Amino acid sequence: MSLVADGVSSPDERAARTADLLAAWEPTDPDQRAERDAFVAFTRERGAAALNRDGGPEHLTASTFVLTRDHRRVLLALHRKAGLWLQLGGHVEPGDANLPAAALREAREEGGIADLELRADAPVDLHRHPLGGAFGRCRAHWDTGWVAFADEVPPLTSAESHEVAWWPVDALPTPVPHDLHVRLGHALTAARLRT
Repeated sequence: MSLVADGVSSPDERAARTADLLAAWEPTDPDQRAERDAFVAFTRERGAAALNRDGGPEHLTASTFVLTRDHRRVLLALHRKAGLWLQLGGHVEPGDANLPAAALREAREEGGIADLELRADAPVDLHRHPLGGAFGRCRAHWDTGWVAFADEVPPLTSAESHEVAWWPVDALPTPVPHDLHVRLGHALTAARLRT
């Protein structure tokens, strides 16, 4: 899928393309198939609001598991609001052509690494999670996870994080969400299939 917008489209057309992109994904994990179906239904039902942080308390987000090319290290951010080490990511913005473009933009903004190679043909993970009061009106994120590759260069820390650092994929820092290792596993499986 192109990271460049293919002409001007309405928010509803963008939502329809998003639902089609998610519906076309064939995950290997049966649990992810059920998530895919739920994400597609949510996006089709909500339309443009599914991609808009102001469209309701639940909406799609895009995150990126930035890996070294040898798949041994992952770039994580100690998120200020969550208080956890997480993959890079955030809300879809009106100027983002699609979910992979949002994931790439967020990874560049939060990690400060411009030279990222996004594996943009399909997401690698879908994950719904509730949010605490620190997230304002947002009550749940329907997160689409993507993979990008980068050289292990020193990252920059954005205002959204306390710290951004590379970690061995088999020795993650603490604290992390209880299921980050599962999500990272999906990313690593997809990355290995790519090579």
